[in-house]
Amino acid sequence: MEGLNRLIFYLTLFCYTQFTDAADTLTPIDSLNDGDGKTLISSGKVFEIGFFSPGSSNNRYLGIWYKSSPLTVAWVANRNNPLTDRSGSLRIRDNILVITNKNGTIFWSSNSTAADQSSVAQILDSGNFVLRNASGSDSGNYFWQSFDHPTDTLLPGMKLGWDMKTGLNRILTSWKSSDDPSNGDYSCGVEVRGLPQIVIRRREAEVFRTGESNADQFSSRNPVTENTIQKATFVYNSEEVYFTFELVDPAIFMRLQMDENGYLDGYLWDGRLEWEILFSLQKDLCDIYNLCGPNGLCYIDLAHNCECLTGFIPKSPKDWDVFNKNDGCVRISPLDCRNGEGFIKYNNVKWPDVVSFRENLSITDTDCRSYCLKNCSCTAYAYLASNSSEHGCLFWYGDLFDVRISLSNYGQDLYVRLSAATMKSMATSRKRRRLLKVKLSLSAPFILLLISIMTWCIIQKKRRKANGKGDQSFCKKKSDAIDGDEECRELPAFDLATVVAATNNFSLENKIGGGGFGPVYKGIFPTGQEIAVKRLSQSSGQGLKELKNEVILISKLQHRNLVRLLGYCIQGEEMMLVYEYLANRSLDAYIFDKTRSKHLGWNVRFEIVLGIARGLLYLHQDSRLRIIHRDLKASNILLDEGMKPKISDFGLARTFGGDDQTEGRTRTVVGTYGYMSPEYAVDGRFSFKSDVFSFGVLLLEIVSGEKNNGFCHPDHDFNLLGHAWKLWRERRAFELLDASMGDEYSRAEALRSIHVGLLCVQRCPEDRPGMSSMLMLLQGETAVLIEPKQPGFYTERNPNESDPSIEGKVSGPSNEITFSLSEGR
Repeated sequence: MEGLNRLIFYLTLFCYTQFTDAADTLTPIDSLNDGDGKTLISSGKVFEIGFFSPGSSNNRYLGIWYKSSPLTVAWVANRNNPLTDRSGSLRIRDNILVITNKNGTIFWSSNSTAADQSSVAQILDSGNFVLRNASGSDSGNYFWQSFDHPTDTLLPGMKLGWDMKTGLNRILTSWKSSDDPSNGDYSCGVEVRGLPQIVIRRREAEVFRTGESNADQFSSRNPVTENTIQKATFVYNSEEVYFTFELVDPAIFMRLQMDENGYLDGYLWDGRLEWEILFSLQKDLCDIYNLCGPNGLCYIDLAHNCECLTGFIPKSPKDWDVFNKNDGCVRISPLDCRNGEGFIKYNNVKWPDVVSFRENLSITDTDCRSYCLKNCSCTAYAYLASNSSEHGCLFWYGDLFDVRISLSNYGQDLYVRLSAATMKSMATSRKRRRLLKVKLSLSAPFILLLISIMTWCIIQKKRRKANGKGDQSFCKKKSDAIDGDEECRELPAFDLATVVAATNNFSLENKIGGGGFGPVYKGIFPTGQEIAVKRLSQSSGQGLKELKNEVILISKLQHRNLVRLLGYCIQGEEMMLVYEYLANRSLDAYIFDKTRSKHLGWNVRFEIVLGIARGLLYLHQDSRLRIIHRDLKASNILLDEGMKPKISDFGLARTFGGDDQTEGRTRTVVGTYGYMSPEYAVDGRFSFKSDVFSFGVLLLEIVSGEKNNGFCHPDHDFNLLGHAWKLWRERRAFELLDASMGDEYSRAEALRSIHVGLLCVQRCPEDRPGMSSMLMLLQGETAVLIEPKQPGFYTERNPNESDPSIEGKVSGPSNEITFSLSEGR
């Protein structure tokens, strides 16, 4: 009888394969052989399953990919156990899918169990590969399905998360590389610790989390749920906890994919044989897990991204000042459960990680507050309220980890507990502010009168000065200091005869270079000290103002990566600056010279990049005056005998006196083509992010050995930034590297440098990282970098542009610049 049943079954399968379109189905009497080159294609010709080799690898894998696009693999069966030849075969054996080689060795199996013996395998238009009953329709009752075992890609309809009844946990795991689909370092899944959230890990270390879900939304901004192309759903009940999404328009192709560097990106098929990145789950630096340490608050709009929560101070102030935030913050005064303790409310935050206690009751936020105050270990609480019936309290105990201000008012309220002493101090401070406001309102008329008198005095002083002969000298003697220039009195003023003798009367043999300011000469003082003399050229467009600016600024600066000014000389029409002599001159003489660049290996280049970054960080953050350089370029980076970089030429620099001022505007735009940020070149707006843009250009030039302005490529007319962006989007970033370095470089450092360079040259200033963040990214102190956006001056342009220094004026409300900028750059 059993033999008769089996005969009927195989006759049924024979008829099924003869009278139906079986191109999407594998039966027990069939096999999918690698050597035959055959594949299964879904009925709508959306997905295809077969054997393939990724990248440049010769190993063979069974995978699912999109039929209509360049090989875009969405699932791999034997990812950790490849075949080394084309003898692989997929078949159904004892109701289990197996991959074997010519010797019958099993390389992969579905490990499925089926009570019904009549099973077939089918590839669906959803991209799901299923093992189901042969006689039944596609009812969704499968013995096994690939959707339950994802690799690095989440397709519409797939579930990311838990089946609590069976213990099945569906997670994404990155490929090891583009040539190797085996399990990489990064994984992404839904974790349930209190409330569920999506978490990305590097091995065991957490590197990103979405924030807890309250059944309506995550507690932080999440681009997966914000775009209108798909509808995202988070299911959380006693049987299942998972995330999934469906497309609004089924004709659109979209996927979420985790790459080898831990990014979870959303890709959209644009219909032109190309996938475009729609979004990246990791949007900015504050998405890096616990960037600001315990009890720190990350806010992307802050200059340094991090601050301590109210009532806390940095645990290690010295480390905090140099952006080492790992130790985070500690309380100014500890909690002791005394009367007078209270809470401060934070709006629109991503809730801290690890919810230690949750009470799902019909209570109000006032009840949450009282409950937390009764427990001496409770450090914060939040009131859970959703559009569904779910509500209650969330409590945190101990330190608070990974708190950030969310963007676009997308977040939740958080109440952080403060000690009685801190509450009292805050009340006193508020009282003082109110009293100060009253005093200011009463004294306002007197202050206005005083300001008017001071303004009149200043105007009169300038008029008297304009009517007199004036004196170009300053700081030559203590008595000669004018207009508050006492800071530069320590710098010596050399007489002209001394400088002429040192430079052999400015002979051509002593000339070592030149720039926008004028020629530079090497000299030797009678003491044997070597010097570099920068002599003002009459045609430079610069004068006493720029020279004075540089003297005053550099006299305040002390850093190993800034050039040291020894003094100056002003006599008659002659104006000169005297610097320390640096044996290897400027950086452009090396990186843009095909012969000399061969002596600049990767390690030297990377140390130069780090040195420039440290120097800029000092200027922006740690110096007595916060300084924007405004003319950072390769020719203004000097190299000492050990090839250590030093930033020079501060004639165009601007200072900000306080931490509150981060941006300025000018009618006179000065700088160099190819290095100027878009907002500065077009609108005259400058900030620390202007220097970041220039640094990004310089970084890409150091890596590539090519100039941004004047860059020429046979296949397009992009400048260097456009070329780098094009290679990055095509996953060919390593082609940007200077060929003169050969293969002697760190792939991780090189890729990170290109990545950071593109982050720095993004069109919008707010998208660029600060120097402190950027230095940390370069040094690899963060596991995840956000995806860069399109750079400024990206579109194609005339390749015959020059690279002069420029100066112009922003005229009136129209913000037009009087000098000509070539269009389409």
